[in-house]
Amino acid sequence: MRRFDYSNPAFNVAFDAFLDERRGSPADVDAAAAEIIEGVRRGGLPAALDYARRFDRAELTEETVRVTPEEIEIGVRDCAPEVREAIAFAARRIRAYHERQRPADARFVDDAGVELGWRWTPLEAVGIYVPGGRAAYPSTVLMNAVPAQVAGVDRIAMTTPPGRIEPAVLAAAYEAGVSEIWRLGGAHGVAALAYGAGPIRPVDKIVGPGNAYVTAAKRRLYGVVGIDALAGPSEIVVVADADNDPDWIAADLLSQAEHDPAAQSILITDSPGFAAAVEAAMARQLATLATGATAQESWDIHGAVIIAPLDASPGLVNRIAPEHVEFAVPDPDRLADQVRHAGAIFLGRYTPEAVGDYVAGSNHVLPTSRAARFSSGLSLYDFLKRTSIVRCDAQAFAELGPHTVALARAEGLPAHAHAAAVRLNIPRR
Repeated sequence: MRRFDYSNPAFNVAFDAFLDERRGSPADVDAAAAEIIEGVRRGGLPAALDYARRFDRAELTEETVRVTPEEIEIGVRDCAPEVREAIAFAARRIRAYHERQRPADARFVDDAGVELGWRWTPLEAVGIYVPGGRAAYPSTVLMNAVPAQVAGVDRIAMTTPPGRIEPAVLAAAYEAGVSEIWRLGGAHGVAALAYGAGPIRPVDKIVGPGNAYVTAAKRRLYGVVGIDALAGPSEIVVVADADNDPDWIAADLLSQAEHDPAAQSILITDSPGFAAAVEAAMARQLATLATGATAQESWDIHGAVIIAPLDASPGLVNRIAPEHVEFAVPDPDRLADQVRHAGAIFLGRYTPEAVGDYVAGSNHVLPTSRAARFSSGLSLYDFLKRTSIVRCDAQAFAELGPHTVALARAEGLPAHAHAAAVRLNIPRR
């Protein structure tokens, strides 16, 4: 864990170097992903199943690669009642939040008499990648599938690493209306969704987080399919004054540190004494946390405490551009309103980031690795396309046509110019 003093003249250089440490991905990961993608593109399902055998030690066939309706039913039945209830509760809130994002179609006639507008239509087919490995992620299913369902996507195909699929994951898929589930993980699972593989039909867009190989595959497949984002390790910044309970703030920092050794947790406070109390609380909690080894590594390598005036915190947050930021202060809006670069903002002492991960209703698929400078979290718009609409009558075209000809000729595109000129009886040059 690093300590930074905002008043130190060397702060800016040291802090920027700290932020730059987490950038980039290993070249060998990208090369391996490229090889796997090409293998699936050429070899289809047999190649994907061979990668599953090599990487996951899973013996799958065309008949067993798909999760059956009976298996989904069993998963729903085996899911603990309180978890099923929580899944349904979260799904309702996520659905309601994303319904409010629905945009309107529009048509209007401008001063030239041209009819213009746009319309929104859902994607036809979306693939959802749901990680396995470190934990079961029913929340990932809900956050990706429910907005797609709300948007009206015709087909939602989910892929997840082979092995036992946790009942909570299957219950979440059932709640979100996902019945097409494939036992393929990693870069080969993503490639199968992009190109198609045997019974797996290709999709138009792939969403959902994964490991470094999944992210590298998504980067390479962009253009073959749409992708949501290039997800990196989780991040949280907590801005807190000394009136907070240090145990609460420590728990918030650890809530992201437990995700991955590469996750990042940063505390910004104006009180050195409070910072020390939070560090002590983290040590106590780490000693009993089931995911303590992962969280400890994350905190040791990527954690930070910044001692700074609270009024400086919005500027620091904008430099970090974190996935999540909490303002645990008396007047959080005053500071939060100055933040331009953050995936999600949590206001007040009773709004831990964890509620956003599960049941607040807002989406937890958010930009990482400072991508909040130029991108947003997953939303209904990721599953919709906007199509422009234009109509001219003879009178409207008479006003637009000559300018079209002039610009097309200026660009050296005579066929463009002629397409307008021929309607105006303007001689071809």
